[in-house]
Amino acid sequence: MAEVLDNDTLARDKPSTEKDISDELDLKIQKYLRGEGGNLEVLTDKKLKGQLSVREELYSKSAKVAAKADKWLVPSEGGYLEAEGIEKTWRIKQEAIAKEVDILSSRNQYDIVLPELGPYALQFTSSGRYMALGGRKGHLGIVDLMNMNLIKEFQVRETVRDVTFLHNELFFAAAQKKYTYIYDRHGTELHCLKEHGPVLRLQFLKNHFLLASINKFGQLHYQDVTTGAMVGNFRTGLGRTDVMQVNPFNGVVALGHSGGTVTMWKPTSSAPLVKMLCHHGPVSALAFHSNGHLMATAGKDKKIKLWDLRKYEVFQTLHGHANTLDFSQKGLLAYGTGSSIQVLGDLSGSQNYSRYMTHSMVKGYQISKLMFRPYEDVLGIGHSMGWSSILIPGSGEPNFDTWVANPFETSKQRREKEVRSLLDKLPPETIMLDPSKIGTVKPAQKEKKPKKEREADIDAAVEAAKDIKMKKKTKGRSKPSKKVKKMKEAIEKVKRPFLEEKMKEEAISRKKRKISEEVSLPKSLKRFAGKKLAI
Repeated sequence: MAEVLDNDTLARDKPSTEKDISDELDLKIQKYLRGEGGNLEVLTDKKLKGQLSVREELYSKSAKVAAKADKWLVPSEGGYLEAEGIEKTWRIKQEAIAKEVDILSSRNQYDIVLPELGPYALQFTSSGRYMALGGRKGHLGIVDLMNMNLIKEFQVRETVRDVTFLHNELFFAAAQKKYTYIYDRHGTELHCLKEHGPVLRLQFLKNHFLLASINKFGQLHYQDVTTGAMVGNFRTGLGRTDVMQVNPFNGVVALGHSGGTVTMWKPTSSAPLVKMLCHHGPVSALAFHSNGHLMATAGKDKKIKLWDLRKYEVFQTLHGHANTLDFSQKGLLAYGTGSSIQVLGDLSGSQNYSRYMTHSMVKGYQISKLMFRPYEDVLGIGHSMGWSSILIPGSGEPNFDTWVANPFETSKQRREKEVRSLLDKLPPETIMLDPSKIGTVKPAQKEKKPKKEREADIDAAVEAAKDIKMKKKTKGRSKPSKKVKKMKEAIEKVKRPFLEEKMKEEAISRKKRKISEEVSLPKSLKRFAGKKLAI
């Protein structure tokens, strides 16, 4: 009997699996709910009460769906370094982290020394599995980081300034001494892009299949890699620059210039969409957050500024110099100068970045490029003596979507993804500062009335003003001269809106005429366009 009681006690004490799952789902539902629901019983308007109840029900359903997706489709959770007591996370060294992580993660700490071929530029694929390398002395290579295998390396025997992958790991572009070249993963030269000239920086817009480049003459080029057509070729007019970055949210290319300005471009506009003064000195580095609303800039004035692009305002200024900047998928910001690296984090979520981790390279190493590896807590470092990799806990997204980026994809899946992405390719016209405007209805413009109709409206308004009867006032205030004066004032008041509208239209037409005259004149004569000869 005692044995049976003990078994019953164990069965009663052991929680059921279904109960655990339901409790966990309830916690996740609270995470996605928009606070407590409103008390609708106090409302007397039945129509409003019904509308709000339907909306509250919709919110609860969406929270349940999001909680289920979080439970079953997002199994891994990201973490950060946590210090105990008076310890600081930025004092924790890579050696201490290596002792605590698993064997696979510890393989991501390495230092490849090739002093005769650096400094190195590096680029990861969107899945984070492959890395392209470009040494300034002509060394190019592709590495499979999952198996730590060197797929291909070769020497082009000329200067290499930058490298970038195209839509997948099969093709990559290299900015060499005179021209830009496209290679496949076996090192075979496929194309020589002479139109780009001596390129300093390369970026690839994966949703639009556009290769963007800036050369040493300050020319910005956009080339469609599917058709080979040159979509855009613009002179920035702000001199040479090697600071270039693509906003992942809207596909806008940002350039940092020697005058301290940052300009933002799209391939269908010969003028910059935005031109903002960010620093009182040359811009040395630039980076965008993955949400597209946050931009970090670094200048030679020894300041690092964080900008809110929704208002184009600075919300935080940090003192320090940076040659390179990069945001991780989870929002950590890394910057490097000389042989030291600082990683900043907004762990509180209040847009207040503070020091999270630090790392010092061997004395004499000059850092040229920092880049976080997607879906891994890894920071890749290109420097003057080769390239390195360190662990930054909490930097990578812990869960990947195989429809977006799959590190384990097969060759068949890669082919299907390539076909699907080509079918979903966006035209260059869709690149804009606010892509949410795509699909909205354009507000209807007011149709301009013909001249006769406007004159008739003015006459009708004047007649109506004349028909207004004046009040009879005493003590000489109803003299005929005073009545005539008041009548004139009433007529002028009625005419004023029509005259203002006419003046606005004339100003717009003058502006258009002036622009057309400037376009028609040759460049050498444009400075005389606004001058009149004195006889």
